[in-house]
Amino acid sequence: MKQVTKVAVAVALLAALAASGCAGVEPWDRDVLARPDMQIVSDPSEAAADDHIYFSKEASSGGQGFGGGGCGCN
Repeated sequence: MKQVTKVAVAVALLAALAASGCAGVEPWDRDVLARPDMQIVSDPSEAAADDHIYFSKEASSGGQGFGGGGCGCN
């Protein structure tokens, strides 16, 4: 019986946690989320440089349009 109670409490906590993630964004909060610095890629040239560095050192990937191999060479 004690095990069933623990499981029931755990399920109730998980359900409450999952339900809290369904909150919508209020209209007055959308302007803050729409700022350029809140975007996933706020600076395209910086993102391109980061991709170039990452993919030039990652020899197992390709097709990114960057030269180089796994040695970090450009």
